[in-house]
Amino acid sequence: MPFKDRSDAGRQLAAALAEYKDQRPVILALPRGGVPVATEVATAFNAPLDLILVRKIGVPFQPELAMGAVVDGGAPLIVRNEGVIRLAEIDEPDFKVICDRELAEIERRRQRYLGKRERVQIAGRIAIVIDDGIATGATTCAALRATRVRSPKRLVLAVPVAPTKSLVAMREEADDVVCLEDYSAFGAIGYYYSDFTQVSDEEVIAMLRRFPVREPDHACQPAA
Repeated sequence: MPFKDRSDAGRQLAAALAEYKDQRPVILALPRGGVPVATEVATAFNAPLDLILVRKIGVPFQPELAMGAVVDGGAPLIVRNEGVIRLAEIDEPDFKVICDRELAEIERRRQRYLGKRERVQIAGRIAIVIDDGIATGATTCAALRATRVRSPKRLVLAVPVAPTKSLVAMREEADDVVCLEDYSAFGAIGYYYSDFTQVSDEEVIAMLRRFPVREPDHACQPAA
């Protein structure tokens, strides 16, 4: 297996992202699986860590097949996979029911993970979006588009493993894509980890506590 666990993958990813270390990046993780990976990068870079709350919209009779994704925000961003929607013969009311259910789960996670925590500002900074891997690419694409709206100086996607085909689409969304392992015949993300134990809500919360939101550097400078 290329990776012992998510922490090992994060350390390897930090080495591959070394060019960004001294450029004051912001690290953005997709929970839950992306958080342990991103934590290692944020630790190595002494960078702020925040979450992108995104959920796959799965086909009702095959939930692992994404017909879209939705991202948290003032006006939630919905990315649709029209090809899958047509093939699965999903009508608009059914799509909306599942989308609303995933929005409710995003709200639960926002309250559980973030509470009243201030969000990290990324406008004008390098934003590195991290997950533990890419499957269909729907959630990753949605996360990148939602991050782009927040006006980062440079948008970077960093993942340990992905299908080769998915990376082509990701390079149209991000300014840079860093992927340690890619395969034309992919399977599932967990195949590439010796330990792919599910990450709990409690673990996500504990990792975020290690990265309190800091004031910008200039805020700590004494007045002239």
